[in-house]
Amino acid sequence: MATFLARRLLFAVLTIVFATALVFSLSRLSGDPLLLYAKPGGYGFTKEQEAALKKKLGLDKPLVVQYFVWLGLVGRGDFGKTILDEKPVIKVVTEKIPASAQLAAYAWTIATVVGVPVGVLAAVKRGSFWDYIARMFALFGQALPSFWLGLMLIFFFAVERGWLPAGTRGDHGWVDWKYVILPAVALGWGASASYMRLTRSAMLEILDSEFIKLARAKGVRSRIVIWKHAFRNALIQPLTASAIILTSFLGGSIIVEQIFAWPGMGRQLITAVHNNDFPLLMAFVLFYATLYVIANFVVDLAYGVVDPRIRYD
Repeated sequence: MATFLARRLLFAVLTIVFATALVFSLSRLSGDPLLLYAKPGGYGFTKEQEAALKKKLGLDKPLVVQYFVWLGLVGRGDFGKTILDEKPVIKVVTEKIPASAQLAAYAWTIATVVGVPVGVLAAVKRGSFWDYIARMFALFGQALPSFWLGLMLIFFFAVERGWLPAGTRGDHGWVDWKYVILPAVALGWGASASYMRLTRSAMLEILDSEFIKLARAKGVRSRIVIWKHAFRNALIQPLTASAIILTSFLGGSIIVEQIFAWPGMGRQLITAVHNNDFPLLMAFVLFYATLYVIANFVVDLAYGVVDPRIRYD
């Protein structure tokens, strides 16, 4: 176990370091960073201003030295300042995390609570009416784009009925569920369909295995066979998908946040792209990469809990 943890931690650190090198390289390939600091309507830099700014940003050093200087600052949580309003980048990112985390938690819960049980039902009732309904749900879930679904939800539940607000986050944060339910459904709809398909296929494979047939032949109750023996052994695939789904939600759904005016990281990322705000873009990309690495590490550890046959030795 200790060897496995050490190996996985080493790979995780190397992956994050590689992500930092890639992000830094892409920021330099986009052109001269000094041009981003030229204010609109200005006349550029004087030689003295250019030299002072280069020294301030560390651009007067070789590229490799610039990278290690930047990496040292990032290691201390210093991502610099945004270009337009000169706010600390780390402050802008942390201000958007709670909204994105709230939306991700609601959407992931909806997707899991709906998709996994429907997948189990479709596998147990294979070939029945319920199976066809579940497969139709999966088809529409993956075919309907989130922007269209979001607009339809706003039209029916906010405009026509007036039951729920059409956008923004509200004033009460996590407990203000009326503001988050529509964007969470729009975001989690496609993920619930993916959960359903993965759970159904994994359950079908397990239900056709010999040990399930033996358990039924011994007279074990159907509920125990399904949930204790079959479902636990079929969890590996949905568990792997859950890490990708949750981290993608935490990273911020750009389309859903734009439609519902949700003040999260995805919407802020669009603003950073429009403003060519590379310090902010670099911080977001590095944050997303770190999220994926951590999520995969946690899932690797969870495999042994879900399936006792997996050993880390």
